[in-house]
Amino acid sequence: MDRRPLDLDGARILISNDDGIHASGIKLLESLALSLTDDVWVCAPETEQSGASHSLTIHRPLRARKYDERHFSVDGTPTDCIMLAMNHMLRDKRPDLVLSGINHGGNIGDDITYSGTIAAAMEATLLGVRAIAFSQTYFDAQAVSFAVPKAMGADLIRRIAAAQWPDNVMVNVNFPAVAPEAVTGIRVVRHGSRKLGDDLQERFDPRGRAYFWIGPLRTREAASPDTDIAVVEGGGISVTPIHLDLTHWPSLPRFAEALE
Repeated sequence: MDRRPLDLDGARILISNDDGIHASGIKLLESLALSLTDDVWVCAPETEQSGASHSLTIHRPLRARKYDERHFSVDGTPTDCIMLAMNHMLRDKRPDLVLSGINHGGNIGDDITYSGTIAAAMEATLLGVRAIAFSQTYFDAQAVSFAVPKAMGADLIRRIAAAQWPDNVMVNVNFPAVAPEAVTGIRVVRHGSRKLGDDLQERFDPRGRAYFWIGPLRTREAASPDTDIAVVEGGGISVTPIHLDLTHWPSLPRFAEALE
C-alpha cells in the first residue's frame, strides 16, 4: 500500500550513519534536515562501523551516550542505533522519516549488501518508517567533498518525501564527485553490479606471518546507462528504490514443483 506524500514542515526526523557520530557527513545531513524541520534527532554509532551491514549486537550489552537532549551515540552498529532510537529515545513519538549518512564513499551496485549506511535505512523501513540513505562518492587519495549534497540535498529530501511511497521500500541516493554546477542531473535507476573483495591481497609482516587485505571494487559489467554506477560516474545523482522483500517470486513455483 502506498503512503501519502510526507509534508516535512513539523515532521520528526531521525538521523544515523555508519561513519560515527563525529563524522563530517552526518553533521551536514543534520544541518540539511534542520532546514526542513526543527524536530531533528541524531543517534549514531560511537565509532566507525563501515561494512557492518545489517548486523545486530546480541552477545553483549549496549551502552548509549547522551550528548544533549537530541544527540546520542551507541557503542554498536547502525542497526543497533535505529532500534534503540525507535524503541527507547523516541518511543513516545516515532520519527516520520529516517535519514542515514552522508556516507564517506559511494554505496552503489553490490555495495548495498555490505553497507551500514544502507542498513540503518533498512532497519527503519522494517520498523515502518520511511528512510533515505545518502552517500558521497570520491576519488581515491582525495578528500571527500560534500559540496553537491550541501547545495542540493535539502531540496532532494523534500522532493523524495513528497512521493507516493510504498511499504517496505527505502531509497538509496548517491552523490557524484563533481562540483555542484557540474552535476548532470538526477536519475532514478536500478543498481548496477560491482563486487568488493574479488582481488584478495596476501602480504607478510616483518615476522613472516601472512595477513590479508580485501582488494578494491571491481565492476562486473559494462556500466549500463540505466544503473547507479553509470549515473554517478557520469556526474549525476542516482536515486534507487530498494524493496526489502527479497523473495524471488518467479522461482517459487519452480522450486515447489521440484520438491513435490
